[in-house]
Amino acid sequence: MYAIVESGGKQYKAVPGATVEVDRLQIEAGTQIDLDQVLLVADDEEIKVGTPLVKNAAVKATVVEHFKGKKILVFKYIPAERYRRKRGHRQQYTRLHIDEISVK
Repeated sequence: MYAIVESGGKQYKAVPGATVEVDRLQIEAGTQIDLDQVLLVADDEEIKVGTPLVKNAAVKATVVEHFKGKKILVFKYIPAERYRRKRGHRQQYTRLHIDEISVK
């Protein structure tokens, strides 16, 4: 069984017992949350597709930790004008442990 959920404008595949890395959520580590933006639920024999959301479906997850992603360097360069700009960015993520998928 798996579900496709939306968080932060992005879609993630949620499988019970697995972890998912989403954009940072302002929730403390160890807290259990309900992801109610469920777009699709697939069981062994049945697939439910929402229009746009599946009614009465929720994914329960626990916040494991908050962490920063790999550093990305942004370098702008114009050779004839001696223009150089170097910036770095580290995206912040939240790791969620998927506990269960429920459809009523």
